[in-house]
Amino acid sequence: MRILNKYLIQDFLVTFGMTLMVFTSVLCLGVLIKAIDVAAKGISVGLIAKIFGLNVPFMLTFSIPISVVTSVLLVFGRMSFDGEITAMKACGVSLWQIVAPILILAILLSAFCLSINTSIAPLCRLHFREMIAEVGNEDPAKLLEPGRFVRDFPGMLIYVSDRKGSDIKDVVVYQLGSNGPVQNIRAEYGRIHSDPTNALMMIDLFNVHSDALMKESGGDSKWHHIDAREYPYSIDLKQILRKRQVHQKVGEMTYGELTKGIRNIAALFPELQPRDLLRQRMTMMVEANKRLSLSMSCFAFALIGIPLGMKSKRRESSMGVLISLMLIFVFYLFIIIANQLVGKPQLRPDLIVWFPAIAYEILGFILIQRTN
Repeated sequence: MRILNKYLIQDFLVTFGMTLMVFTSVLCLGVLIKAIDVAAKGISVGLIAKIFGLNVPFMLTFSIPISVVTSVLLVFGRMSFDGEITAMKACGVSLWQIVAPILILAILLSAFCLSINTSIAPLCRLHFREMIAEVGNEDPAKLLEPGRFVRDFPGMLIYVSDRKGSDIKDVVVYQLGSNGPVQNIRAEYGRIHSDPTNALMMIDLFNVHSDALMKESGGDSKWHHIDAREYPYSIDLKQILRKRQVHQKVGEMTYGELTKGIRNIAALFPELQPRDLLRQRMTMMVEANKRLSLSMSCFAFALIGIPLGMKSKRRESSMGVLISLMLIFVFYLFIIIANQLVGKPQLRPDLIVWFPAIAYEILGFILIQRTN
């Protein structure tokens, strides 16, 4: 068994190393374009290399699980095609003994991904944005990250559920005063325009419902409700462009910061109304569970990939890559669905991200047991 385990581990690691380099290189293309754009501004090569390196941990959170499932499918598909699995079983070796070293490696890779997802990758993403802001390459409109309450604009909080180019949907704006919100605006959709000359970002809001705190004749303040078909809103970018201050986004929080924020969401966002606090809390819960699920995906992909690879019985790599892409598509589809449902916490989107991982593990165990 020692010789057999060594053979399987070496075969898997060689295939895994090659696929990891390929998939990571593909994911690097976007960062490479960003680095070239920064280089065009006359930035030093050392700073560009640092910017590029800060993106590597984030890319590994995707490329490692993808490489695991592809490697497992290729290795066990080839072994099944060559009759090696049948020969091993004929010698009295059970299928669980054959796959045990690969599953152990998958568990180790899941632990490695866990460390990246919970602390290394989010911190690197935060440092990356800080460096981009330092070199003056931050587009203020890009700060409107869908599904997040954005604090980067002084004196306000802004939320958009979706953003495609200059079009935004489900817009929430909190205008903050010294003692809390003085106006909150909600719009079904909007359109962004820029005024570089005056350093303004113009947002045309449509189907608007607004509540504003106004002073009465007696000196007291009272909330007034306003409905409007169209409502132009402008944001002064002079202060944000001058300070270049980067506020930490949900995706840039470590796992410890996420769990602390979930438990004390009202203290973290004291300006938000209760229904918005619930949505922000669910956003953070989805992010926390997504990181755990992505980390566990290495083991889940290995468990489902082993029997599928043996059933495909193909030597060529095209079938293995095709099956792996299908498995990955289904896995990330549930993550996308969960992110889209953060506004409906009653549907528990934080649990939806676990469905594919658990399903792959159960199905993989059943298929291996039947094959055994």
